Amino acid sequence: MQHLTVVDHPLVQHKLSIMRQKEVSTAGFRRLLREISLLLAYEVTRELELTTMHIETPMCEMEAPTLEGKKLALISILRAGNGLMDGILELIPGARVGFVGLYRDPETLKPVEYYCKVPRELDARMTIVVDPMLATGNSSVAAIDMLKERGAKNMRFLCLLAAPEGVERMRQAHPDVPIFTAALDDRLDDHGYIVPGLGDAGDRMFGTK
Repeated sequence: MQHLTVVDHPLVQHKLSIMRQKEVSTAGFRRLLREISLLLAYEVTRELELTTMHIETPMCEMEAPTLEGKKLALISILRAGNGLMDGILELIPGARVGFVGLYRDPETLKPVEYYCKVPRELDARMTIVVDPMLATGNSSVAAIDMLKERGAKNMRFLCLLAAPEGVERMRQAHPDVPIFTAALDDRLDDHGYIVPGLGDAGDRMFGTK
């Protein structure tokens, strides 16, 4: 799957294995998600464009690499996406932030929009869409549809876990949007949850059921 990158760094895999365990506390789950998202952010931002600036070190003057262009945009698919976004903002505090509110209809498994507020000039920014779980792919596809309507062109999708069904759905709908994840799991169950997965990421993050 050329559009899919599984970040197999040992620290990412170790922390993810701890997160999967059902006895992990809400506080522990949040902490691990923040730590993993920071590590994933290194990979998803690998292609940020660079230019140079003239600086003076204690030893001499030099042309030093620095980021070029508009600050990137982070778009959280509410509510669980906020957990990934927190870690990325520790690494890139100047990023612009937006939110897309979607919920999954329990009967149809289709996404329903209830909120959308995103930064201006998405067409000039790398846009990273974050959601911990890429399950059916319906919510992710809908969110990216909305962002493309608002001008986004250079996008990445970042998730903690992905199911083959969701990856294929994204490939068909948005083959131009690379996916970055910590693990590609086995399948979806009859309720649309990732197996083996880690349960409902939003519920585990916020302590709700």
